[in-house]
Amino acid sequence: MGITATDVKTLRDKTGAGMLDCKKALEQAGGDFSKAEKLLKEQGLAAASKRSERATNEGRIFSKLADKKAALLELSCETDFVARNQDFIALGDTILSKIIEKNLTQSNEELENLVKEAIGRIKENLTIRRFSTLERSEKDYLCDYIHGEGKIGVLVKASSENPKDFENQKIREFLFDCALHIAAYNPGFMTKKSVPAEYLKEQEEIFAKQVENLGKPANVLAGIVQGKLNKHLSEICFLQQPFVKDDKRSVEKVLEDLNKENSTKVSINTYLYYRVGESL
Repeated sequence: MGITATDVKTLRDKTGAGMLDCKKALEQAGGDFSKAEKLLKEQGLAAASKRSERATNEGRIFSKLADKKAALLELSCETDFVARNQDFIALGDTILSKIIEKNLTQSNEELENLVKEAIGRIKENLTIRRFSTLERSEKDYLCDYIHGEGKIGVLVKASSENPKDFENQKIREFLFDCALHIAAYNPGFMTKKSVPAEYLKEQEEIFAKQVENLGKPANVLAGIVQGKLNKHLSEICFLQQPFVKDDKRSVEKVLEDLNKENSTKVSINTYLYYRVGESL
């Protein structure tokens, strides 16, 4: 099949590899984008971590913490100017309140009507792009972080058998810093254990291809591949990443030390990360 300039650009935007390299990879893969991306990774020409496509729309991320629940919302608009509009910001806050108050899991007629009314006032197309909620029991703690003018939003949920642990200011500051960390690094997974087996297998194949011509014994090559895999996991797994406030320790190690210091048993259960315009 013929490889078009659009095909090459699409692969380049996704991988960050050069135009010529993308064209060659697509030709070798017979036009199959997944195979071409894998070829580029094997050749060390593509980024190891996932790259999001460039944002194609404007908008704002909103967060709200309530007694038993927290919510994260992406509200889209046509221009960055409107994303800073106070009417637009008020709309986002109102929608979030409705989501929490009525335990919504998807948009409904009431929310859509709120948006339509705002379109009439703001004179620009607006859409509820997505929203998610996290529930909180008496043993849980929720915190949020909104970066800049709402371009990135994060929710973090932690738990402890002793709810009084979350009255500890050091614990609360650490969890807020975790939200800040996630906003900065956008980890793909919570921990190594949550990485799908098929993803691990593909990465091993890629790293094995990269080292196969080093001329070393099989056991040495296996060790190199495992080392590359461990490094990759430390880059994409939240708890294994170097902590944003102390890059000499992983997030997991900082939490472990904090628990020992304060005689607590706090754990981080999950997080939500939204960035305006990211591919869904």
